[in-house]
Amino acid sequence: MTKSKTVIIAFWVVTSLFCLEMIFTAYWEWFTPQAAQAFARLGFPAASFRVELSVAKMLGVFSLLIPAIPTRLKEWAYAGFAFNLVSALIAHASIRDQHVAFAPSVITLLLGIGSYGLWRRSEHPQRSPVSAL
Repeated sequence: MTKSKTVIIAFWVVTSLFCLEMIFTAYWEWFTPQAAQAFARLGFPAASFRVELSVAKMLGVFSLLIPAIPTRLKEWAYAGFAFNLVSALIAHASIRDQHVAFAPSVITLLLGIGSYGLWRRSEHPQRSPVSAL
């Protein structure tokens, strides 16, 4: 197996896990009463923000999983996910939430960073990982 083929397989594995997590959180945020309570506890506006966030996550997931989507839109999707996950960490930290509350955001952020790095390497295999960022 060539290096570029290994990178592509790793990209799809990591990106699939990342997108599954994003789909799960989009569903949870939009449809569960526990999410409404969590958003209220974190100080976010209730229904409209949860729906907007869920729709944005679904559009981002589609842009990452559909190969024909232009590179610029994929970049925006990755940026949006990074803003979302970093904001979640800041929100939990601002209310001094339990350490357990940080785990999903941290794990998902690491998957997102891995997906982005592998995507850049698969798009430009001749570049080094550092120059791709």
